[in-house]
Amino acid sequence: MILEKINGPQDIKKLDKAEIELLAQEIRDFLIEKISTTGGHLASNLGVVELTMAMYLTFDLPKDKIIWDVGHQSYTHKILSGRKAEFDELRQYGGMSGFPKTKESPCDAFNTGHSSTSISAGLGMAQGRDLQGDDYTIVSVIGDGALTGGMAYEALNNAARLKKNFIIVLNDNNMSISENVGGMSKYLSSIRTGTGYNDLKKNITSALEKIPVLGEKVIDKISRTKQGIKQLIIPGMLFENMGLVYLGPVDGHDIKQLCKVLQEAKKLDHAVIVHVLTKKGKGYLPAEKNPARFHGVEPFDIESGKSKSEKMYPSYTDVFSKELCKLAEKDQRIVAVTAAMPDGTGLKRFGQLYPNRFFDVGIAEEHAVTSAAGMAATGLKPVVAVYSSFLQRAYDQIVHDVCLQNLPVVFAVDRAGLVGSDGETHQGIFDLSYLTSIPNMCVLAPKNLWEFRRDLRFAMEYDGPIAVRYPRGEAYRGLKEFDSPIEYGKGEVLFEGIDMALLAVGSMVSTAEHVREKLMAEDISCTLVNGRFIKPIDTEMIDRIAATHDYVVTMEENVLQGGYGLQVTAYIHEHYPQVKVLNIALPDAYVEHGNVSILREDLGIDSDSIIKTIKAHYLTETGQKLQKRIV
Repeated sequence: MILEKINGPQDIKKLDKAEIELLAQEIRDFLIEKISTTGGHLASNLGVVELTMAMYLTFDLPKDKIIWDVGHQSYTHKILSGRKAEFDELRQYGGMSGFPKTKESPCDAFNTGHSSTSISAGLGMAQGRDLQGDDYTIVSVIGDGALTGGMAYEALNNAARLKKNFIIVLNDNNMSISENVGGMSKYLSSIRTGTGYNDLKKNITSALEKIPVLGEKVIDKISRTKQGIKQLIIPGMLFENMGLVYLGPVDGHDIKQLCKVLQEAKKLDHAVIVHVLTKKGKGYLPAEKNPARFHGVEPFDIESGKSKSEKMYPSYTDVFSKELCKLAEKDQRIVAVTAAMPDGTGLKRFGQLYPNRFFDVGIAEEHAVTSAAGMAATGLKPVVAVYSSFLQRAYDQIVHDVCLQNLPVVFAVDRAGLVGSDGETHQGIFDLSYLTSIPNMCVLAPKNLWEFRRDLRFAMEYDGPIAVRYPRGEAYRGLKEFDSPIEYGKGEVLFEGIDMALLAVGSMVSTAEHVREKLMAEDISCTLVNGRFIKPIDTEMIDRIAATHDYVVTMEENVLQGGYGLQVTAYIHEHYPQVKVLNIALPDAYVEHGNVSILREDLGIDSDSIIKTIKAHYLTETGQKLQKRIV
């Protein structure tokens, strides 16, 4: 196998032409085999095999720097840089990340995980390179979907001022995670289909090359004036009008063409856009037919493309999707907004049923939030469905455009808490902290499937900014018998006890239920409270708990700083200084990738770990019944 010869970034340059062609297929076979076992990002990686190979053939890694936007297309890069042996533990706890990580390899120039950042990072590195007098090439790879993000335009605007080489590779596969939308998508489509310029260029060049002596001079003259020709034939010439040199479009699966255009790009003392056309999912028919489904996949059967895991119960996302459609049927004011994630957030069905009330704004969370504020100002009831980690990108818009005006925007915050295999950039562990810091914002989290439905109904009736926070995965179906109405700022007492009180929110209520059961088995009587509202906290309930309990334990799947636990602690310490409070939360740290169950245990928020922590704080050294003081 040719792939066995690849153990470092220079090895691909030792292969002959025939071996290069074979290597591309071997890499695809390798990726399909490995990702079918571990899960991961498949379609995006299959689409950039030749592009990545061409960059490794053209550039000198790790001296030269490649910055991957988002990074979920970096698997071939990891193989060519010498990490193929680590794919058996891809995205597993303690194993290789699915995204570029500078601590993994010197070939990973910049950590990535969110979209539309690579041009800014690359431009900053280019400026640093030039100020320090260094000499190496910097390449930022960005997808056409990522160009819907405003940060990319800010970077392009500034890149035009650069007087040294900086290469931007536009990987154009007509997709982000879902199908691209908006003006940039239409613009790039016109370039893809407008073959007039490239056909004309080829024909003229071919004819002139046949003219002895004068032919080469005429070709050189035309190349210097190609700006004028492009202006006539390619619509808009957006990039060149911004002051960037544009090369392309080029076939992203033709290694020879790719190497040629990249070599040309290296010679320019400007910022240059290399427009590359690729096919997402190339080489694996199920992924080619359905690239959105194969964007991020669980382990699957290679022959059929079907998932190996059976879905037993609906996820919180499924529940949200169905409930929102039901509510929208009765209330014409309800509209839905997504930032290029109709499938992931469960809004695809809403878009099919109510296309005129559905808005996919592309990878533009800031615009999503402010446009929702504008719709709310006209009397509509906008629902912004977004992953917790992506909502961080729109914090300023939530503060100024929604909450300052107290507008009734509903934030459906999906993937809250630990999400697992995508790692630090995707863990939704900060939303309670940043959302509760904003005046006028209301935040609540459901304990189970049925309460989630009631939360959504409450949110639609609430006259102000409100966020409903829910985790990834199967909706919890326990505690169904507890179904008290949702009242603003009110928690729910599930069980009464005498020794200590467990106050939990969202996904941690089920964990607290297990903690209570295990402590009860040791003759420790516990009150269990579903906090339900994180902002405002239920101070009346806390008053009642503090009057009858000496010990309180708070539980949340969020970092400690700024979270639910510290709010409860501050209130109790101010009004009931004799009551001892223990906060169970995530540490002030970024959480790496891995199975959620393993991460919860490692971080001390699973039931057994919590019991150990409780005993260490509240029980005697002999582990006997709870005492009235801390030992």
